[in-house]
Amino acid sequence: MNQAERIRIGNIMTVVGGICWGFSGCCGQYLFQEKGATAAWLVSLRLVGAGILLIAAGFLTGGKRNLDIFRNRKDLVHMAVFALAGILMAQYPYFSAIQYSNAGTATVLQYMFPVFILIVICIQKRRLPARAEAAAILLCLTGTFILGTHGNFRELTLTPRALFFGLLSALGAVLYNMLPGDLMKKYGVCQVLGYGMLLAGLVFGAWVRPWSYEVVWDGATILALAGVSVVGTAVAFGLYLAGVSIIGPFKGSLFASMEPVSAVVISALWLKTPFTGMDLLGFALILGTVLLLTVYQAKA
Repeated sequence: MNQAERIRIGNIMTVVGGICWGFSGCCGQYLFQEKGATAAWLVSLRLVGAGILLIAAGFLTGGKRNLDIFRNRKDLVHMAVFALAGILMAQYPYFSAIQYSNAGTATVLQYMFPVFILIVICIQKRRLPARAEAAAILLCLTGTFILGTHGNFRELTLTPRALFFGLLSALGAVLYNMLPGDLMKKYGVCQVLGYGMLLAGLVFGAWVRPWSYEVVWDGATILALAGVSVVGTAVAFGLYLAGVSIIGPFKGSLFASMEPVSAVVISALWLKTPFTGMDLLGFALILGTVLLLTVYQAKA
Protein backbone atom coordinates (compact mmCIF):
# COMPACT_ATOMS: atom_id res chain seq x y z
CA MET A 1 0.00 0.00 0.00
CA ASN A 2 1.52 3.35 -1.03
CA GLN A 3 1.42 6.57 1.01
CA ALA A 4 -1.48 8.09 -0.94
CA GLU A 5 -3.65 5.03 -0.26
CA ARG A 6 -2.72 5.07 3.45
CA ILE A 7 -3.71 8.74 3.70
CA ARG A 8 -6.97 8.07 1.86
CA ILE A 9 -7.81 5.25 4.29
CA GLY A 10 -6.81 7.44 7.25
CA ASN A 11 -9.12 10.20 6.02
CA ILE A 12 -12.01 7.76 5.66
CA MET A 13 -11.44 6.21 9.09
CA THR A 14 -11.34 9.62 10.79
CA VAL A 15 -14.48 10.86 9.05
CA VAL A 16 -16.38 7.65 9.81
CA GLY A 17 -15.27 7.88 13.45
CA GLY A 18 -16.79 11.37 13.67
CA ILE A 19 -19.98 10.15 12.00
CA CYS A 20 -20.22 7.33 14.55
CA TRP A 21 -20.13 9.87 17.37
CA GLY A 22 -22.91 11.86 15.71
CA PHE A 23 -24.93 8.69 15.14
CA SER A 24 -24.65 7.74 18.82
CA GLY A 25 -26.23 11.05 19.83
CA CYS A 26 -29.13 10.38 17.47
CA CYS A 27 -29.58 6.92 19.03
CA GLY A 28 -29.91 8.71 22.36
CA GLN A 29 -32.53 11.04 20.91
CA TYR A 30 -34.44 8.03 19.59
CA LEU A 31 -34.45 6.42 23.05
CA PHE A 32 -35.75 9.65 24.59
CA GLN A 33 -38.47 10.17 21.97
CA GLU A 34 -39.68 6.62 21.47
CA LYS A 35 -38.76 4.47 24.48
CA GLY A 36 -39.32 6.68 27.53
CA ALA A 37 -35.61 6.86 28.42
CA THR A 38 -33.99 9.77 30.24
CA ALA A 39 -30.48 11.20 30.15
CA ALA A 40 -29.71 9.91 33.65
CA TRP A 41 -30.77 6.36 32.72
CA LEU A 42 -28.88 6.36 29.43
CA VAL A 43 -25.65 7.90 30.72
CA SER A 44 -25.35 5.50 33.64
CA LEU A 45 -25.76 2.48 31.34
CA ARG A 46 -23.66 3.95 28.55
CA LEU A 47 -20.68 4.68 30.79
CA VAL A 48 -20.66 1.23 32.35
CA GLY A 49 -21.07 -0.54 29.00
CA ALA A 50 -18.52 1.62 27.18
CA GLY A 51 -16.08 1.34 30.09
CA ILE A 52 -16.23 -2.46 30.02
CA LEU A 53 -15.68 -2.47 26.24
CA LEU A 54 -12.63 -0.22 26.46
CA ILE A 55 -11.15 -2.17 29.37
CA ALA A 56 -11.59 -5.41 27.42
CA ALA A 57 -9.91 -3.79 24.40
CA GLY A 58 -7.06 -2.73 26.66
CA PHE A 59 -6.46 -6.30 27.83
CA LEU A 60 -6.63 -7.59 24.25
CA THR A 61 -4.03 -5.11 23.03
CA GLY A 62 -1.86 -4.66 26.11
CA GLY A 63 -2.39 -7.66 28.37
CA LYS A 64 -1.36 -7.06 31.99
CA ARG A 65 -0.10 -3.59 31.08
CA ASN A 66 -3.76 -2.57 31.13
CA LEU A 67 -3.45 -2.61 34.96
CA ASP A 68 -0.44 -0.27 35.13
CA ILE A 69 -2.47 2.70 36.33
CA PHE A 70 -3.34 0.84 39.55
CA ARG A 71 0.35 0.75 40.48
CA ASN A 72 0.55 4.52 40.84
CA ARG A 73 -1.69 5.94 43.56
CA LYS A 74 -1.29 9.55 42.42
CA ASP A 75 -2.27 8.72 38.84
CA LEU A 76 -5.17 6.60 40.07
CA VAL A 77 -6.56 9.55 42.04
CA HIS A 78 -5.99 11.76 38.99
CA MET A 79 -7.98 9.31 36.86
CA ALA A 80 -10.83 9.26 39.41
CA VAL A 81 -11.04 13.07 39.37
CA PHE A 82 -11.09 12.99 35.57
CA ALA A 83 -13.84 10.35 35.64
CA LEU A 84 -16.20 12.30 37.88
CA ALA A 85 -15.38 15.90 36.95
CA GLY A 86 -14.47 15.33 33.29
CA ILE A 87 -16.19 12.31 31.79
CA LEU A 88 -19.43 12.58 33.77
CA MET A 89 -19.61 16.36 33.38
CA ALA A 90 -19.24 16.00 29.61
CA GLN A 91 -21.66 13.10 29.19
CA TYR A 92 -24.66 13.89 31.40
CA PRO A 93 -25.21 17.52 30.28
CA TYR A 94 -24.72 16.49 26.64
CA PHE A 95 -27.41 13.80 26.70
CA SER A 96 -29.63 16.07 28.81
CA ALA A 97 -29.34 18.71 26.08
CA ILE A 98 -30.38 16.06 23.55
CA GLN A 99 -33.33 15.11 25.76
CA TYR A 100 -34.53 18.71 25.90
CA SER A 101 -33.77 19.60 22.26
CA ASN A 102 -32.26 17.20 19.69
CA ALA A 103 -28.98 15.50 18.86
CA GLY A 104 -27.92 18.02 16.22
CA THR A 105 -28.44 21.11 18.36
CA ALA A 106 -26.88 19.53 21.46
CA THR A 107 -23.79 18.37 19.56
CA VAL A 108 -23.24 21.76 17.94
CA LEU A 109 -23.60 23.52 21.31
CA GLN A 110 -21.06 21.16 22.86
CA TYR A 111 -18.67 22.04 20.06
CA MET A 112 -18.36 25.52 21.54
CA PHE A 113 -15.81 24.05 23.96
CA PRO A 114 -12.70 25.17 21.98
CA VAL A 115 -13.77 28.77 22.60
CA PHE A 116 -14.12 28.10 26.33
CA ILE A 117 -10.67 26.48 26.35
CA LEU A 118 -9.31 29.57 24.58
CA ILE A 119 -10.83 31.83 27.24
CA VAL A 120 -9.29 29.69 30.02
CA ILE A 121 -5.86 29.86 28.33
CA CYS A 122 -6.10 33.65 27.94
CA ILE A 123 -6.96 34.01 31.63
CA GLN A 124 -4.15 31.67 32.69
CA LYS A 125 -1.59 33.52 30.56
CA ARG A 126 -3.07 36.93 31.42
CA ARG A 127 -3.31 38.00 27.81
CA LEU A 128 -5.94 39.30 25.44
CA PRO A 129 -7.13 37.12 22.55
CA ALA A 130 -5.38 37.56 19.22
CA ARG A 131 -7.43 38.92 16.32
CA ALA A 132 -8.31 35.49 14.97
CA GLU A 133 -9.18 34.30 18.48
CA ALA A 134 -11.38 37.36 19.11
CA ALA A 135 -13.12 36.75 15.77
CA ALA A 136 -13.74 33.13 16.78
CA ILE A 137 -15.27 34.21 20.10
CA LEU A 138 -17.52 36.70 18.29
CA LEU A 139 -18.59 34.05 15.76
CA CYS A 140 -19.38 31.62 18.56
CA LEU A 141 -21.45 34.14 20.53
CA THR A 142 -23.32 35.19 17.38
CA GLY A 143 -24.02 31.57 16.43
CA THR A 144 -25.29 30.76 19.92
CA PHE A 145 -27.51 33.85 19.93
CA ILE A 146 -29.02 32.96 16.54
CA LEU A 147 -29.50 29.34 17.54
CA GLY A 148 -31.16 30.28 20.81
CA THR A 149 -33.36 33.17 19.62
CA HIS A 150 -33.50 33.10 15.79
CA GLY A 151 -32.61 36.80 16.00
CA ASN A 152 -35.57 37.71 18.21
CA PHE A 153 -34.33 39.27 21.47
CA ARG A 154 -37.69 38.71 23.14
CA GLU A 155 -38.08 34.97 22.61
CA LEU A 156 -36.03 31.83 23.11
CA THR A 157 -36.42 29.19 20.39
CA LEU A 158 -34.59 26.67 22.58
CA THR A 159 -36.02 25.85 25.98
CA PRO A 160 -34.01 27.27 28.90
CA ARG A 161 -33.13 23.71 29.95
CA ALA A 162 -31.83 22.81 26.49
CA LEU A 163 -29.68 25.94 26.32
CA PHE A 164 -28.43 25.47 29.91
CA PHE A 165 -27.43 21.84 29.44
CA GLY A 166 -25.96 22.57 25.99
CA LEU A 167 -23.67 25.26 27.41
CA LEU A 168 -22.92 23.09 30.44
CA SER A 169 -21.91 20.23 28.13
CA ALA A 170 -19.43 22.58 26.43
CA LEU A 171 -17.95 23.44 29.84
CA GLY A 172 -17.88 19.72 30.62
CA ALA A 173 -16.00 19.13 27.37
CA VAL A 174 -13.40 21.69 28.53
CA LEU A 175 -12.84 19.68 31.71
CA TYR A 176 -12.83 16.44 29.69
CA ASN A 177 -10.05 17.78 27.47
CA MET A 178 -7.96 19.53 30.13
CA LEU A 179 -8.20 17.29 33.21
CA PRO A 180 -6.46 14.13 31.97
CA GLY A 181 -3.19 15.97 31.33
CA ASP A 182 -0.50 13.41 30.44
CA LEU A 183 -2.49 10.39 31.62
CA MET A 184 -3.52 9.45 28.08
CA LYS A 185 0.09 9.53 26.86
CA LYS A 186 1.32 7.57 29.87
CA TYR A 187 -1.32 4.82 29.99
CA GLY A 188 -3.28 5.00 26.74
CA VAL A 189 -6.93 5.61 25.92
CA CYS A 190 -8.21 2.18 26.96
CA GLN A 191 -6.93 2.45 30.52
CA VAL A 192 -7.76 6.08 31.26
CA LEU A 193 -11.11 6.20 29.46
CA GLY A 194 -12.05 2.59 30.18
CA TYR A 195 -11.59 2.65 33.94
CA GLY A 196 -12.72 6.28 34.06
CA MET A 197 -16.01 5.55 32.30
CA LEU A 198 -16.64 2.46 34.40
CA LEU A 199 -16.03 4.37 37.64
CA ALA A 200 -18.20 7.31 36.54
CA GLY A 201 -20.97 4.94 35.43
CA LEU A 202 -20.97 2.96 38.67
CA VAL A 203 -20.98 6.07 40.88
CA PHE A 204 -23.64 7.81 38.79
CA GLY A 205 -25.69 4.61 38.51
CA ALA A 206 -25.69 4.15 42.30
CA TRP A 207 -27.17 7.64 42.56
CA VAL A 208 -29.78 7.55 39.74
CA ARG A 209 -30.66 3.80 40.05
CA PRO A 210 -31.34 3.07 36.35
CA TRP A 211 -33.08 -0.19 37.22
CA SER A 212 -35.96 1.81 38.72
CA TYR A 213 -36.84 3.57 35.43
CA GLU A 214 -39.75 2.41 33.29
CA VAL A 215 -38.24 2.12 29.83
CA VAL A 216 -39.70 0.17 26.92
CA TRP A 217 -37.38 -2.81 26.44
CA ASP A 218 -37.45 -4.37 22.98
CA GLY A 219 -35.09 -5.12 20.13
CA ALA A 220 -35.01 -1.50 18.98
CA THR A 221 -34.09 -0.32 22.48
CA ILE A 222 -31.19 -2.77 22.65
CA LEU A 223 -29.95 -1.76 19.19
CA ALA A 224 -30.14 1.96 20.01
CA LEU A 225 -28.36 1.37 23.32
CA ALA A 226 -25.65 -0.51 21.41
CA GLY A 227 -25.46 2.43 19.02
CA VAL A 228 -24.70 4.72 21.95
CA SER A 229 -22.33 2.41 23.83
CA VAL A 230 -20.64 0.33 21.11
CA VAL A 231 -20.76 2.43 17.94
CA GLY A 232 -20.35 5.70 19.84
CA THR A 233 -17.42 4.45 21.90
CA ALA A 234 -15.44 1.41 20.75
CA VAL A 235 -16.03 1.85 17.00
CA ALA A 236 -15.80 5.66 17.01
CA PHE A 237 -12.65 5.89 19.13
CA GLY A 238 -11.01 2.99 17.32
CA LEU A 239 -11.56 4.43 13.84
CA TYR A 240 -10.80 8.02 14.81
CA LEU A 241 -7.55 7.29 16.68
CA ALA A 242 -6.36 4.89 13.98
CA GLY A 243 -7.11 7.51 11.33
CA VAL A 244 -5.34 10.28 13.27
CA SER A 245 -2.25 8.07 13.62
CA ILE A 246 -2.04 8.13 9.80
CA ILE A 247 -3.10 11.67 8.85
CA GLY A 248 -2.03 13.59 11.97
CA PRO A 249 -3.91 15.57 14.65
CA PHE A 250 -4.52 18.71 12.57
CA LYS A 251 -6.51 17.04 9.81
CA GLY A 252 -8.05 14.75 12.45
CA SER A 253 -9.41 17.70 14.42
CA LEU A 254 -10.89 19.14 11.21
CA PHE A 255 -12.55 15.86 10.29
CA ALA A 256 -13.89 15.54 13.85
CA SER A 257 -16.33 18.30 12.87
CA MET A 258 -18.20 15.56 11.03
CA GLU A 259 -19.71 14.68 14.43
CA PRO A 260 -22.06 17.70 14.70
CA VAL A 261 -22.69 17.71 10.94
CA SER A 262 -23.66 14.04 10.94
CA ALA A 263 -25.78 14.52 14.08
CA VAL A 264 -27.78 17.26 12.33
CA VAL A 265 -28.20 15.27 9.10
CA ILE A 266 -29.08 11.95 10.77
CA SER A 267 -31.44 13.66 13.21
CA ALA A 268 -33.27 15.33 10.31
CA LEU A 269 -33.44 12.26 8.05
CA TRP A 270 -34.04 9.52 10.62
CA LEU A 271 -35.85 11.25 13.47
CA LYS A 272 -37.54 13.92 11.33
CA THR A 273 -36.21 16.74 13.51
CA PRO A 274 -37.19 20.07 11.91
CA PHE A 275 -34.40 22.62 11.40
CA THR A 276 -34.98 26.15 10.11
CA GLY A 277 -32.67 28.30 8.07
CA MET A 278 -31.77 30.26 11.22
CA ASP A 279 -30.84 27.00 12.96
CA LEU A 280 -28.51 26.09 10.11
CA LEU A 281 -26.96 29.58 10.18
CA GLY A 282 -26.30 29.23 13.91
CA PHE A 283 -24.78 25.79 13.34
CA ALA A 284 -22.55 27.15 10.56
CA LEU A 285 -21.25 30.02 12.70
CA ILE A 286 -20.41 27.78 15.66
CA LEU A 287 -18.70 25.17 13.46
CA GLY A 288 -16.91 27.97 11.64
CA THR A 289 -15.49 28.95 15.03
CA VAL A 290 -14.01 25.48 15.46
CA LEU A 291 -12.45 25.52 11.99
CA LEU A 292 -11.05 29.03 12.47
CA LEU A 293 -9.41 28.17 15.79
CA THR A 294 -8.04 24.88 14.45
CA VAL A 295 -6.41 26.55 11.44
CA TYR A 296 -5.10 29.47 13.54
CA GLN A 297 -3.56 27.19 16.17
CA ALA A 298 -1.94 25.05 13.47
CA LYS A 299 -0.23 28.15 12.03
CA ALA A 300 0.71 29.67 15.40
